[in-house]
Amino acid sequence: MQVSKNSVVTLSFELSDSTGKLLEKSDQPISYLHGGYDGIFPTVEEALEGVAEGGTVAVTMDPENAFGEYEDELMRVEPRDAFPMDGIEVGMQFQAGAEGSDEDLVFTVKEITAESVVIDGNHPLAGQTLLFKGTVEGVRPATSEELAHGHVHGEHGHHH
Repeated sequence: MQVSKNSVVTLSFELSDSTGKLLEKSDQPISYLHGGYDGIFPTVEEALEGVAEGGTVAVTMDPENAFGEYEDELMRVEPRDAFPMDGIEVGMQFQAGAEGSDEDLVFTVKEITAESVVIDGNHPLAGQTLLFKGTVEGVRPATSEELAHGHVHGEHGHHH
């Protein structure tokens, strides 16, 4: 079977930066519902269309098609007293509202001083061109329940 709309695709993958440095590699294959359900990067989904089990893809994604451009306005300096005195460390992440929006972002603590905490709401890979390499480990028709829910159930997918 080939990858097509409303199929469940199981793949192993590697994600590297533009210099070839490995950023992430799947320990276990992942599965997603193919056909515009937002289970994987759209440019990767497009490249996988029509690929059969055992087939491979390599997709270079510019920031716009990956984690977006780096946005300076998502870097904020907050008063130190807005955070707990103990337990906050550089690298910690937390979810909070974006200024002027109903959207929540994941912020990463970048710097801590006696007076302030610098936080960044950009994805750690924002602004980077990335290379996605994937191997199709399996393809099957999606169940009616998976189509109704818009995601994969069972092994390598979502569990209720």
